[in-house]
Amino acid sequence: MFELVLRAPAALVEPLSDALVDELAALAVTVEDADAGTETEHALFGEPGLPVPAAGWERSTLRALFEDVRTAEAAAAALLAQPWAAATATHPGALVQALQPVPEEDWVRLTQSQFTPVEVAPGFWIVPSWHEPPAGAQVVIRLDPGLAFGTGTHPTTRMCLRWLAREAAAGAAGAAPWPRVLDYGCGSGILAIAAAKLGARGVDAVDIDPAAVRATQENARRNGVPVRSALPEAAEGAYALVIANILATPLKLLAPLLAGHLAPGGRLLLAGILERQADELRAAYAPHVAIEVLEHDEGWVLMGGTAAVPAQTVAQKAKARR
Repeated sequence: MFELVLRAPAALVEPLSDALVDELAALAVTVEDADAGTETEHALFGEPGLPVPAAGWERSTLRALFEDVRTAEAAAAALLAQPWAAATATHPGALVQALQPVPEEDWVRLTQSQFTPVEVAPGFWIVPSWHEPPAGAQVVIRLDPGLAFGTGTHPTTRMCLRWLAREAAAGAAGAAPWPRVLDYGCGSGILAIAAAKLGARGVDAVDIDPAAVRATQENARRNGVPVRSALPEAAEGAYALVIANILATPLKLLAPLLAGHLAPGGRLLLAGILERQADELRAAYAPHVAIEVLEHDEGWVLMGGTAAVPAQTVAQKAKARR
C-alpha cells in the first residue's frame, strides 16, 4: 500500500476527493485539518441534525491510499495537470507533500482491540464475538461493529438498553413485559435483540437502510432470538412497545406514524434527542401521546410516554374482573 499526501485549500477538497476515488483508483481518502496541533488549528463542531458551522478547514491535508506506488504516482501526475488544481493569484493550488509506503498492520486485531465488553445495566452485557462473556453476566448480546449503527456504547443506545432492563426486571414476576415490540430505525438491531432477550414475544425491527435490515437479521441469528427484520412498510398493527432511536428531526416527522402503532396503554420510547430539543419533541407528540424526559446522559435525553386507554376498554376490563 502507498499513501499520497496532498495539501489543498477548502475549495479544492471536494473535487480532489471525487477525482481520487472516482477516476484515479484511490482505495480511500481521508481529510484532516492541515493546521492541527498548531495555534491556527480550527475545530469544526456540529450537532446531530444540525449543519456544521463551517463546511471545512481553510487548509486541508488529504491522504489517499493506493494499491501500489505506480498507481499513486500516476494519480499525483494526473491531479497536478488539472487546470483547476493549479495555483492562481487568488488562491493556492494543490500541493503534493509526500508519496510514501504504508506499514503493514494487522487491521483486524487493531479494530478488535478498540471494542471490549460493555455493561449497560447490572448483569446485562454487550460482548463482541472475540471476547468471552464476563463472569456474572446474566444477559449477553453478541454484537460486532459492522455497517449498521448501534454497538451499545453511544449514550442514546445505553439509555434505551437501561430502560428495557429496568422494565423487564420490574415485570419479571408476571408475563412477558411486551407481547409485541417495534424497533423503528433498528440499525444493528441491538434494541430489538435486547427486547427479545428480555422476554418480548414478537419483535419487529425495521429500517430504511437495507444494510441495517441485513445486519439485524444476522445479529438476531447470532444471538438465537426471533426478530423479524424488514423495511419500514412491514410494520403493521399495534404494539405494546414502540422504540425509535434516531434523531430529533425524523422523530418529529414520524410522530403520527409511531404513535399510530401504539396499542392502548402501549409504551413509546424515543432517543437520539439532545437536551435542548426535548420541548420540540414534547410539542410534536402532544396531539398523539404525552411524552416526558425519562433520563439524561452526556447531553442526550431519553423520552417516553404511554398511550391512552379508551374509557370503554377500561370499563370492559373492570367488568371482566368482577
